Amino acid sequence: MTDRLIAEPREAYRHFTVIATRWMDNDVYGHVNNVVYYSWFDTAVNGMLIAERLAGPAAGGPIGLVVGTQCQYFAPVSFPVPVEIGLRVHRIGGSSVTYRLGVFTAQRELSHASGLFTHVYVDRDSRRPVPVPAGHRETLARYAPVQ
Repeated sequence: MTDRLIAEPREAYRHFTVIATRWMDNDVYGHVNNVVYYSWFDTAVNGMLIAERLAGPAAGGPIGLVVGTQCQYFAPVSFPVPVEIGLRVHRIGGSSVTYRLGVFTAQRELSHASGLFTHVYVDRDSRRPVPVPAGHRETLARYAPVQ
């Protein structure tokens, strides 16, 4: 992925997931370790997909496998500050969906970090790519930026 990531305001995002930071998330430098950000992204994306009934144990049909991630850090986050993960659909391709994510706290107007998270839709059994289902496209389009 080569998209340039910048700090953005909350208004750039369509959906938010609140996540509590944990003591164990902090590293020796006193801020949340970089690997935790990817967990937050995964939680936000899959939480939205499950809420929309596009993923989860009972969803059936194709599944989205993560094929790429990217994160750019702008300001640290530390326990015990809760975070809000902003989400929007960045791009819907033939068989893939890329989400844009931002990490926010009450202490900062712009995102502490921005990320990209790409799912490729595959057949549940063969794991071969398949087109993004039409119903998924319609639902996910609601999470795209207002043009």
